[in-house]
Amino acid sequence: MASFAVSGATLGVVLAGSGGGGLSSTARSARAGVDLPSLLLRKKDSSSRAVLSCAGAPGKVLVPGGGSDDLLSSAEPVSTTPAQPEESQIPEDISEQTAEASTSVDAEDKLESSEPTQGIVETITDSVTEGVKELVVEEKPRVIQPPGDGQKIYQIDPMLEGFRSHLDYRYSEYKRIRAAIDQYEGGLDGFSRGYEKLGFIRSAEGITYREWAPGAHSAALVGDFNNWNPNADTMTRNEYGVWEIFLPNNADGSPAIPHGSRVKIRMDTPSGVKDSISAWIKFSVQAPGEIPYNGIYYDPPEEEKYVFQHPQPKQPKSLRIYESHIGMSSPEPKINTYANFRDEVLPRIKRLGYNAVQIMAIQEHSYYASFGYHVTNFFAPSSRFGTPEDLKSLIDRAHELGLLVLMDIVHSHSSNNTLDGLNGFDGTDTHYFHGGPRGHHWMWDSRLFNYGSWEVLRFLLSNARWWLEEYKFDGFRFDGVTSMMYTHHGLQVSFTGNYGEYFGFATDVDAVVYLMLVNDMIHGLYPDAVAIGEDVSGMPTFCLPVQDGGVGFDYRLHMAVADKWIELLKQSDESWKMGDIVHTLTNRRWSEKCVTYAESHDQALVGDKTIAFWLMDKDMYDFMALDRPSTPRIDRGIALHKMIRLVTMGLGGEGYLNFMGNEFGHPEWIDFPRGPQTLPNGSVLPGNNNSYDKCRRRFDLGDADFLRYHGMQEFDQAMQHLEEKYGFMTSEHQYVSRKHEEDKVIIFERGDLVFVFNFHWSNSFFDYRVGCSKPGKYKVALDSDDVLFGGFSRLDHDVEYFTTEDPHDNRPRSFSVYTPSRTVVVYALTE
Repeated sequence: MASFAVSGATLGVVLAGSGGGGLSSTARSARAGVDLPSLLLRKKDSSSRAVLSCAGAPGKVLVPGGGSDDLLSSAEPVSTTPAQPEESQIPEDISEQTAEASTSVDAEDKLESSEPTQGIVETITDSVTEGVKELVVEEKPRVIQPPGDGQKIYQIDPMLEGFRSHLDYRYSEYKRIRAAIDQYEGGLDGFSRGYEKLGFIRSAEGITYREWAPGAHSAALVGDFNNWNPNADTMTRNEYGVWEIFLPNNADGSPAIPHGSRVKIRMDTPSGVKDSISAWIKFSVQAPGEIPYNGIYYDPPEEEKYVFQHPQPKQPKSLRIYESHIGMSSPEPKINTYANFRDEVLPRIKRLGYNAVQIMAIQEHSYYASFGYHVTNFFAPSSRFGTPEDLKSLIDRAHELGLLVLMDIVHSHSSNNTLDGLNGFDGTDTHYFHGGPRGHHWMWDSRLFNYGSWEVLRFLLSNARWWLEEYKFDGFRFDGVTSMMYTHHGLQVSFTGNYGEYFGFATDVDAVVYLMLVNDMIHGLYPDAVAIGEDVSGMPTFCLPVQDGGVGFDYRLHMAVADKWIELLKQSDESWKMGDIVHTLTNRRWSEKCVTYAESHDQALVGDKTIAFWLMDKDMYDFMALDRPSTPRIDRGIALHKMIRLVTMGLGGEGYLNFMGNEFGHPEWIDFPRGPQTLPNGSVLPGNNNSYDKCRRRFDLGDADFLRYHGMQEFDQAMQHLEEKYGFMTSEHQYVSRKHEEDKVIIFERGDLVFVFNFHWSNSFFDYRVGCSKPGKYKVALDSDDVLFGGFSRLDHDVEYFTTEDPHDNRPRSFSVYTPSRTVVVYALTE
């Protein structure tokens, strides 16, 4: 045995042999379903979109004790239907299933979703020996509410009535798939536990490995344990394209595959012989000096498994999210670890006042510079940062601190890497993805899932369930949802708010139904979990409950806000329109919650600029030390940086997000280590000599009390603690009383707070009248001009402001204040 280190962990690996590579394929896939957890029922699809090539006769079902000719019933295939079908296209019988629809069982054994049971008997094909065997699985009952009537959306938004045919069809498709899952899979609970049936499953007797690869002609399990001998452990395929092998324990009781061993599946495919990492692999590692990744059989002994010690926090009323990337979270130019993030960064996040941490790039991705968005191994936490146990320890520590941990999950596309990922897994083009142009994202250079495939639904639902169940994540930020919901992926499309843009032939109903299903599963099985969708289109019903006819997310990312700030920062602030700013921040759908941000990781990437850099540019390198004179550009930049962030938080939504380092105006962009790259047109894009210098976060700058960065960090911290104390983001009371274009003043109430923004570059106003609703005494709760925050301390914080019964700006009462130029002051009602 030899060993190699993986970010602080050492895994033993037999180095004899090697894992093979992968091949691209343009061959068309023959698709079939998986005979799990019970037996799958199939019928040939007469359409050109799906052709089944199962080993057994289509439409026949194996039953315990029965032969393969026992025909119980048949199920109709489901094809992807146009967005707005004719009424006659909508099936009336919910038992008609998709071309990918799976299981059928004897009538007396059918599992109804309304009757959760313990000791469920699941029939599983044992393709190695006798055909079918029974496994008894003890399962705690889970409750997922049955579908509603999907009609409440029309009460909430009567404008949707004009698109009832599309929306009712969308809901009928959701109900039909739900009914099929309930009938053939034991409900969403069972269907979303595919990782208990596929991949490597350890039992007391040995290890069972199963993989859905209908395009493969033959398959064998290879790895360190059998010296990569493709003839040692050949696999058997069932009629639904599932390959299986059982490896009994060694004579001494040890598993046939040692923990930490490299493993792959070798297949003879329409594209040739190839080695692939299991689609369900739980850990994947790139050995030093090697290009391809290797799947790792990850099954540590009990004494090495991390045991969670702390309960998961309840979902807070308002979310304050610290967006993070583990690898670039160190001040040092290196790839940081889960352990260091746990010990160094989590306490910082807590101290700053955030109540949730959103972690990017968790799912394994072979290309580091993809920022984690080109996923290759969906069930494996990235080995760059440590082991799965290290990640669990990180999450447990966050829970101890009272922080929610949200995962940036990528179900919108997959890496086109054929060596390490799902692309061409079984040698075909249409295994997990659409074939042809529809299966390729031309801008992202990635593969697009076929959400109308039964096994893709199983895979993605199980993937979301895995991270919640195994790692105790508290929810997700779903990446690229706009790309999922439309066949044009939102590219080169300007959404104007016309409802016809959301509900038409460009809508991918299969993808929207998947989103409804995954939100159903998340909220049914994990009621405190948070689901945030990254959607730039503004699709109505996006954040309404599924049973009411909505897509089911808790929050939408208010992405238009960051774009608006970039647009404004390209102009001088003298030309900013107060009404335009307010409109952008408040232009969101009633009753649908938003997470807002002034900038995220997108604005920090190389080729773009952070807000701080837009404002201060190269002056940030020379004039941020407090012992040196400032410049007008620095003074302006620090003042506006604070104001932009607070007006965004104050008006933009019910949640707030900040990318790590942006709170103190991080001076550098993000540039991942990379070498030169040859583009398809032959031109060469120069690299950065694989440098990590711009792929880190200089937290030391924000902590240094002799630098002006520190004041910006202190203000961001004060913002978070102000929201924690007053809960203004989720207050039902919000009123904008002033948007004065000449004075450049914005005044609004949120909860018991009154926010006064003076964006004027030179004018300060004495005895400025501020309207308010509640009578009493107000005091300064937050002042951006405080010297602690890098301001000029022009306000006396001991002054008390008493209301009078003089109406002002359509408010019943008012009080007078001094509002200095380029400041925001928040006044709190104290009596």
